[in-house]
Amino acid sequence: MGRRGNLGAEIAPAVLGQVCLHAAMAGARMSAPLLALSQGYGKGATGLLVALFAATQIFLSLPAGRYADRHGLKRPLMICVVAASIGVGLAAVWPVYPVLCVTALLCGGSVGAATIALQRHVGRAAESAAELKKAFSLLSIAPASANFVGPLLAGLLIDHAGFRAAFAALACLPVISWLLSRNAREFGANEKVPAGPPGTAWELMAQPGMRRLMFMNTLMTSSWDFHGFMVPVLGHERGISASAIGTILGSFAVAAALIRVSVPAIAARVREWVLITGAVALAGIVLLAYPFTLSPFTMAVCSALLGMALGSVQPMVLSMLHHMTPSHRQGEALAMRLIFTNASALTMPMLLGVAGGVVGASGVFWLMGTVVAAGSRVGFGLRDVHTE
Repeated sequence: MGRRGNLGAEIAPAVLGQVCLHAAMAGARMSAPLLALSQGYGKGATGLLVALFAATQIFLSLPAGRYADRHGLKRPLMICVVAASIGVGLAAVWPVYPVLCVTALLCGGSVGAATIALQRHVGRAAESAAELKKAFSLLSIAPASANFVGPLLAGLLIDHAGFRAAFAALACLPVISWLLSRNAREFGANEKVPAGPPGTAWELMAQPGMRRLMFMNTLMTSSWDFHGFMVPVLGHERGISASAIGTILGSFAVAAALIRVSVPAIAARVREWVLITGAVALAGIVLLAYPFTLSPFTMAVCSALLGMALGSVQPMVLSMLHHMTPSHRQGEALAMRLIFTNASALTMPMLLGVAGGVVGASGVFWLMGTVVAAGSRVGFGLRDVHTE
């Protein structure tokens, strides 16, 4: 691919760029519902607002993936930076509910499209299977870091300067992303695309290995979304304070970030399919055990274990995805993964809300844990996927 020099130095601008861009969305995704609630809108309206951050990504992912396959990193990233800055900036100028919906659509869609381009770029920078795992492990730290930086920045500014100041500051973060990434070197820019019809993205799903990998990815992302939504519900049922619930969720994020630093060393000794299957199975077991944890401390231990399990999966999924996909269609494959991921983020809160009202929070944990643990068996079908 023509890379020269240290892999970490090559991809560092892209990783830092994703931190800034994703932090803008994470901060806006926290600030917009808070503003809507403060203006008197109900839970249904705020839930719709949060869903809009994921909705745009579902519809834009495939076009964004194909665009990244044709143009590489810089052109898609520049468009996404402009869209994200405008989207969040509008909320600073007109902080009203209809504009917040536009902010969610623009910000969510632009971050999703940029994620595809950045993942494609980082994957193509690697020159071996070991480097591929390392590259995606480093990149996967970016969303975890952004989910800490964005809400923290927004929360501090909301408390001390108001919502307008928070949105204005968040609107600057995508610009920083562009400044960090604009000098990144394109990899495979002169690659020849095979002649003939380009084919459809759904043809990629015809491979049994691809279907299994997407299924395991869906179990992982569903568990992630499930945990973030249901832990506050379970904590509220038990009368646990908001700060304790925040600490429980924080232990998940910290564990997920820490394990991703260790993934390359673990992956050097364990095959990808073993790590994916084992991590998803562990996630199912932890979810089954969650209702039996009676104190915030034991809930935090479960949260950390779940963060370690799920945090280790994404780099391995991305690595396998790159091995399984023709290089000129990697953007499409990454787009398919993002579609499944955001479909989970869009539907999970609504489904869980209904189920929780019927069987209670503990019952939903047991149901989800059973599905995830049983579904992890699909990972054994990934044994024959060549990843070297």
